[in-house]
Amino acid sequence: MAEKFHTLNDKLIDFIGRQHLFFVGTAGAEGFVNVSPKGMDSFRVLDASRVAWLNLTGSGNESAAHVLENGRMTIMFCSFDKQPLILRIYGHARAVHPRDAQWPELLALFPDHPGARQIFVVDIVMVMTSCGYAVPYYALKGERPTLTKWAEKHGPEGIQNYWSEKNLKSLDGKDTGLLEEP
Repeated sequence: MAEKFHTLNDKLIDFIGRQHLFFVGTAGAEGFVNVSPKGMDSFRVLDASRVAWLNLTGSGNESAAHVLENGRMTIMFCSFDKQPLILRIYGHARAVHPRDAQWPELLALFPDHPGARQIFVVDIVMVMTSCGYAVPYYALKGERPTLTKWAEKHGPEGIQNYWSEKNLKSLDGKDTGLLEEP
């Protein structure tokens, strides 16, 4: 039932392209493990061995702190429709920030989302699929407009202030690297 791959093939890339939700898992050497749901058309396959996802402003910034510490990241997609499938991408990630030279090129791959905070680029180490037989059926009703409205209301300066207050340290007190100088 489970299959392992070194890279993404066309079939897996097609599956990813049809998903509206994915989950990101990270952990530091110690402390809390973080698992976050993501949506809003924020995932891209760069090539068979690299993916990227746009991280929007949120209440925490755990993934950034964990990646800064050790780079480990797992991304999981699962099918909620007719064909059951779970797809996990295991890799080494790095955060690209608005201050970084690569930011404009990567940001252009995504829709214009206010509050874009980081883009994580993940070098794939292993891809694994499993059956997903126990995953229930769910139907997408639509994207929530709440985060976009929040970011638009706060504006760029308000978002920077929010980052300074809420996004510079993880729950474990680890640096996130969000506003560091290059």
